[in-house]
Amino acid sequence: MVVSLYVCTTCRAGEAPVEGAPCAGTRLHAALCARGAPEGVRIAPVECLSACSQGCAVALAAPGRWAYVYGRMDPAADTEAILNGAAAYAAAPDGLVPWRARPAIFRKQSLARIPPLEG
Repeated sequence: MVVSLYVCTTCRAGEAPVEGAPCAGTRLHAALCARGAPEGVRIAPVECLSACSQGCAVALAAPGRWAYVYGRMDPAADTEAILNGAAAYAAAPDGLVPWRARPAIFRKQSLARIPPLEG
């Protein structure tokens, strides 16, 4: 099963908008796509994750699994950790990655954990 790594492409991460320049969320999405998705993960842009005061934000979700929203991601420094966390999430059948197996940014910068939808 493929899991989704959603990346908010409208996050400004506290930056003032600059005419013609991509915002922080767009830069994060581009950096993740440039590195490539781990096996079993698809990277998908979304226009808003409603974590504006905590941007840049990403979310991990898949049917039948816990979903997570993470914030305060750095487009220049956190791509490897985000992709490692997404790979660990893809390998966890229920989406619950053991605490110590999560990248530090996922342990410290979690904004929400959402239970699986019931069918």
